[in-house]
Amino acid sequence: MTPVKQGSIRLFRLWGIEVFLHWSWFLVAIYSISTRVPKYQSPLWGVLEYLTLFLIVLMHEFGHVTACRRVGGQSDEIVLWPLGGVAYVAPPSRPGATLWSIAAGPLVNVALLPVLIGLAYLDLRAGWRQQFPDLHTFIRTVAIMNVGLLFFNLLPVYPLDGGQILRALLWFPFGKARSLMIATVVGFLGGAGLVGLAVAQSSVWIGIMAFFLLSYCWRSFQQARALLKVERLPRRPEFACPDCRSSPPTGNYWRCKQCAQPFDPFASGAVCPQCGAVHEVTFCPDCGCARALRSWDKSILDA
Repeated sequence: MTPVKQGSIRLFRLWGIEVFLHWSWFLVAIYSISTRVPKYQSPLWGVLEYLTLFLIVLMHEFGHVTACRRVGGQSDEIVLWPLGGVAYVAPPSRPGATLWSIAAGPLVNVALLPVLIGLAYLDLRAGWRQQFPDLHTFIRTVAIMNVGLLFFNLLPVYPLDGGQILRALLWFPFGKARSLMIATVVGFLGGAGLVGLAVAQSSVWIGIMAFFLLSYCWRSFQQARALLKVERLPRRPEFACPDCRSSPPTGNYWRCKQCAQPFDPFASGAVCPQCGAVHEVTFCPDCGCARALRSWDKSILDA
């Protein structure tokens, strides 16, 4: 889910990554902390519990960003909001790169499992439940939260991590557009299931979650339809995108940066036939990368 960045507060910058916090987070934090405080003898533990959840979500999003950068993608922003966090990642338009960028988030939660299990074991052996009941409750709750976040994110419901992982896996046999189409259809089914659960449990939060899931699925479904149209266009087999290796479509699907007239850079040598402007780079309609026209020559790429 992609929350609007408008209304977000910049918290800090770390390793070139800007971290923002949506204003609504504070409202939910007050409510959540007020429900957790009664479970502890000291109210400070309720605050610490919510801040730890905040930290786990942040680490999860940093996992996405780090993996995306490792595969050559771009990512430099994270937005935290009441329903979790969003790392704005733009991996190379390849299924493997996308799969790793998405899977790295849940892997952070997996890496935290032995740490939290170790603390729980130490708690049991040391008898902290009797000596330090608040610490015992805190360790137990944080472990449960981490497992809950892991399993929830791995649900194969787009655009949760599980749904995006499903899409990346389907990308290998079905291609970019069809994989997105299948993943969004599964997402619609999952969103409908959440609507039913929200009604059954009279849960406002589950209802809000279902709304954002379905809204994002609808936008992605429209994007998949547009990608399918692009995929079906006649292609120039003698050229290929240096990044995604897709052959460019035949026709006037590019616009001149100077006169805004449509033209085909592969037919005119990247020179606009209307005004004579020379275009140093040509954009790929499939993955969005911009490369010099000479680098599209398939004979050079295959050499």
